[in-house]
Amino acid sequence: MDGKGYPCKLSSDDMGIPERIMAVADVFEALTAVDRPYKEGKTLTQALNIMARMVEDGHIDRPVFELFVRSGTYRRYGEQHLRPEQIDEVDESQFMKPD
Repeated sequence: MDGKGYPCKLSSDDMGIPERIMAVADVFEALTAVDRPYKEGKTLTQALNIMARMVEDGHIDRPVFELFVRSGTYRRYGEQHLRPEQIDEVDESQFMKPD
């Protein structure tokens, strides 16, 4: 969102909703992937905590991230694609910005 991202260095003003959604999905998949020899896949909570910091640092879109959490998309993805040990109990409220 800050114009420093890979690969095109687009700012949030240059990105539409589909691109913002893809950014959130791509980051989550990368964090939880277990098929990468250089790292272990994160648990749901670990991945969402990292992503919440990325929101605070302006790297991913807050409304899209909060929808990703609130809708349970992260959990459905986890149930279909992650190892059982990666699926932990998530306190979704910790990822929502208070109004």
